Amino acid sequence: MTVSVQWEIKGTEFTNCNCGYACPCQFNALPDKGFCEAVAGYQIDQGHFGDVCLDGLRAAAIYKWPGAVHEGNGTMQLVIDERADPKQRDALATILSGQETEDMATMWWIFGTMSPNKHPPRFQPIHFEINVDAREARLEVPGMIEAEGHPILNPVTGAEHRVRIDFPESFEFAQAEIGSGTSKTSGPVALDLHDTYGQFAHIHLSHKGRLN
Repeated sequence: MTVSVQWEIKGTEFTNCNCGYACPCQFNALPDKGFCEAVAGYQIDQGHFGDVCLDGLRAAAIYKWPGAVHEGNGTMQLVIDERADPKQRDALATILSGQETEDMATMWWIFGTMSPNKHPPRFQPIHFEINVDAREARLEVPGMIEAEGHPILNPVTGAEHRVRIDFPESFEFAQAEIGSGTSKTSGPVALDLHDTYGQFAHIHLSHKGRLN
């Protein structure tokens, strides 16, 4: 894909998918339930799309595929921070749908390409809190998304269980903390996930891919 606008985003993410705690996608394996569903929240600490500043904005996405992500025919719904002005809204919708990005450079390019069924972005308030090291997160879009992430607990002692994925070749993160997620979404892409894979990570991405 030819990129005409350069962009860069640095921030944090929380993702909850329907698979077990070791998401098979991270290991080039098929989803453990035969299909893939996920909800994600993003906090942009620093970012730009060309000369459009994206600092401090948030976004969320809901995804659903009938099989593995790479098999396609997915459905996606983007939610853009209502605080964004028109240029910022267009910029975020462009980035999160995989446009203005080199081929296969980011997870957003993959998800967008594998989701021919795209609902129009919604512009709503997004409440998002995340502590990556503590494996704690809360994502809320009133009337649409309720998602939480917590540490996995040892079933015998109740102690917090800490596991990380280090992924030098990832198009999403260099290292992710793994926890437990529970999410419920409504609208055109309805999900109901309970104590499944939760991912907490710092992200630094651009039109060329992951930067660190």
